[in-house]
Amino acid sequence: MSAKKDLQRLMELPMEQRLSVRERERWYDVALDAEAVRPAAVLLLFGALDDAPAHFHDSAVPDDLDVLFVERAANLSSHPGQVAFPGGSIDPDDDGPVAAAVRESVEETGLDATGVEVLGVLPDIPLSVSNFLVTPVLAWWASPSPVAVVDFAESAQVFRVPVADLLDPANRRMSVLRRGGQIFRSPAFLVHGVVVWGFTAILLSHLFDDLGWTLAWDTSQEIPAPIASPPGDD
Repeated sequence: MSAKKDLQRLMELPMEQRLSVRERERWYDVALDAEAVRPAAVLLLFGALDDAPAHFHDSAVPDDLDVLFVERAANLSSHPGQVAFPGGSIDPDDDGPVAAAVRESVEETGLDATGVEVLGVLPDIPLSVSNFLVTPVLAWWASPSPVAVVDFAESAQVFRVPVADLLDPANRRMSVLRRGGQIFRSPAFLVHGVVVWGFTAILLSHLFDDLGWTLAWDTSQEIPAPIASPPGDD
């Protein structure tokens, strides 16, 4: 079965049977401020990058299958320097989360929206730190187009990573965040010279599990969560 068909098969499930980070990661199952909640959407865009095949090889996925990321600018007040899926707030003029995820991705990466085939959405995920209610939008890059940073005030880099390299057990870690006397452990990926962790890595890790792509990896290998301080917090 092809990677695209695996993704389509997941989207054919009823919404209540699709991947739910809220149910699996209980610390994401939080009540947001109903009056201040901010709806948002992110684009999980998979495609084939023929000129940069994976370094790691496994039968679970093709060598040229990749996913699109952005690295947030280091001077941002919220999540500076973190690697994320393109996306952002749902504006009043947007026709729902799908339109918002595609629009934001175009604004952040310059991709050609006509080449994006939306496959479906996953259940919303509440982020208590920012009071966002995020809808993950799963898509296939039917006609890939050049991408790059559009505004360096918002993004440090835009890049595509082979999925096989994300699945490589040698590139997987558990990130450890100590905050408020509590310890939070969650999956992380070491790829492209960066650490993918937090919401983005948790969503990816569970998605790989549901698709049957995950390879056994050593969850005892831990790294500190690479939290960058917002400007002015030094």
